[in-house]
Amino acid sequence: MDIKETKELIVQTLEKVRPFVNRDGGDIEFVDFIDGIVYVKMLGACEGCAMVDATLSEGIEIILMDEVPGVLGVKQASEMPQK
Repeated sequence: MDIKETKELIVQTLEKVRPFVNRDGGDIEFVDFIDGIVYVKMLGACEGCAMVDATLSEGIEIILMDEVPGVLGVKQASEMPQK
C-alpha cells in the first residue's frame, strides 16, 4: 500500500469514528501521516478537553492501528515534527 492509499484509508477510518466524537460536541481533522504516526487536530469540545489524550490513545489510535496497516500511533498536530 502506498502513502496515498494509506492516507485515504486513514481518512475513511476517521469518518467512521467521527460520529462518536461529534456526539460529545467535538470533531477530528486529519492533518498528516509521517513515519507511521497519524497527526490529527481535535476541534470543538475536544479542543482543550482534559480527556483528549485518552480519546486519542484509548480510542482513535487503537482503531487506526487495527484498520490501517503501517499506523504506529496517533498524535495531535501540535506535536508534528518541524520541517
